[in-house]
Amino acid sequence: MRPFDTHEVRNTVAPFENVNLYSADPALQEALVREGAGDAAASLHALGAQLGRAETLDLARLANLYGPQLHNFDRQGNRIDEVEFHPAWHSLMALLIGHGAHSSPWQGGCGAQVARAARYLLFGQVENGAQCPVTMTYAAVPALKQSPRIALKWLPKILSTEYDPRSLPVEQKHGAIIGMGMTEKQGGSDVRSNTTRAEPVLPSEARALFGEDGEDVFRIVGHKWFFSAPQSDAHLILAQTDSEGSAGLSCFFLPRYLPNGERNAIRVQRLKDKVGNRSNASSEVEFTGAYGWLIGKQGRGIPTILEMGSYTRLDCVLGSAGSMRAALTHALHHARRRVAFGRPLAEQPLMQNVLADLALESEAATVFAMRLARCVDEASDPAQAMLARVLTPAGKYWICKRGPGFGAEAMEVIGGSGYVEDSPLARLYRELPVNSIWEGSGNVMCLDLLRALARSPEALEALAAELALAGNGDIFFVAYRSTLLADLAQQQQPDEFGARVRAERVVLAVQAALLLRHAPEYVSSAFIASRLKREPGGAYGRLPSGVDCAAILARALVE
Repeated sequence: MRPFDTHEVRNTVAPFENVNLYSADPALQEALVREGAGDAAASLHALGAQLGRAETLDLARLANLYGPQLHNFDRQGNRIDEVEFHPAWHSLMALLIGHGAHSSPWQGGCGAQVARAARYLLFGQVENGAQCPVTMTYAAVPALKQSPRIALKWLPKILSTEYDPRSLPVEQKHGAIIGMGMTEKQGGSDVRSNTTRAEPVLPSEARALFGEDGEDVFRIVGHKWFFSAPQSDAHLILAQTDSEGSAGLSCFFLPRYLPNGERNAIRVQRLKDKVGNRSNASSEVEFTGAYGWLIGKQGRGIPTILEMGSYTRLDCVLGSAGSMRAALTHALHHARRRVAFGRPLAEQPLMQNVLADLALESEAATVFAMRLARCVDEASDPAQAMLARVLTPAGKYWICKRGPGFGAEAMEVIGGSGYVEDSPLARLYRELPVNSIWEGSGNVMCLDLLRALARSPEALEALAAELALAGNGDIFFVAYRSTLLADLAQQQQPDEFGARVRAERVVLAVQAALLLRHAPEYVSSAFIASRLKREPGGAYGRLPSGVDCAAILARALVE
């Protein structure tokens, strides 16, 4: 050292970058093949390499550091309500759209939902904000098919893999994205209390304005408290079509530009200053006589959004699994290289306990999410559709709920260097709560699970059949399964007070069954010992003695 050098920089860890996110994850690779999308392995290997590059990971940093900016007016004073994004946002969107994360399942093909789920889970390890408009576009497609006229005009643009952020009428664009706006100030998750109203436009007036597009047109007045991705080419919203309350709650399609080329009367009031998900624009809007096109039948808005919700909630599970995987890989990468008290952190027993516990949680989330994607792929099978009806709300509750604590623990592995904005753990920590909140909070999901079990005996039968596939080889699993199924069978009058416990146990049972069938024995036995033999604790690092932590950690991240 030179005389005035204060210290030597050593024992620091280089960033986790320039890695293949797919080939580093054996559990995801196995799930892809097992759940029916093995043909996509080569493309996912290439995508994993692209996403793991330092340049790609830096796009996420930039998109969140320089968040969206709202411009209500141009310099001449004209109302424009345009949102300006950093170029990094557009690069991320182009990457997602280019790989069909918004549309590929609707193009057909065996295992299309599973392949898309794997891509989405990989994207979730890089940046979460851009996943929001992608998810809404993906979920909107089945709803739009209820309106053949809208589908004919819009679906070719929506299914396009060319990202086109220009603010233009859809006829002039190469691709389109769709947003959603359901919640209002007074209601939140209780959309039945929405006050936004829609009045039908006379057919003669609509045709005079919009020509052949003038069918099922309504004028809409009201507001939305959360209106996601206001830069989207169109939005799906809910509005009342009569004075009877929820009896008239209907779904409408609001394009940003009307068929005559004019801007629709959608007034963006401000962008939300969110805790996380800061790259993505979420807004408050008012409809001052906006034109909307009816989707489905009047008064059937709730069933329409529930169908969309099954897809958005799948993505919440996938997104949380991806973020947890990202937090794990950063923590494990650090612990293998950081030396403390004479040896790497990852070789010290208590740290091994913490890391292995995190690895079990992450793998269980991944296998669950991929199994749920196969249910969606095979929804034409009534048993698979019914299983999805159970697993979607349960998984949305438990896996998303486990995320924030997981992120905090991963941050603690890295220590003070993880608790600064220079670290990607800071962004992950802020991101992880959001999937529990939007698309239905934890309580809403748990009550939905109980409702599904109470209304459809086939739901419990589908769950029992899935759990039976794990056999009777593990006595603790067998006992847990029997107790769970017996308890659920008694829920004809749902016990709302205990709904969270039941949702948690459903997910744990399914995760254990999947790991028993498909993971190495050292993974499944550790999961059962730490989750089924005793109730999961609030902290990670509570694995019992005898767990093969070294094997679990070697599997968790292949470097």
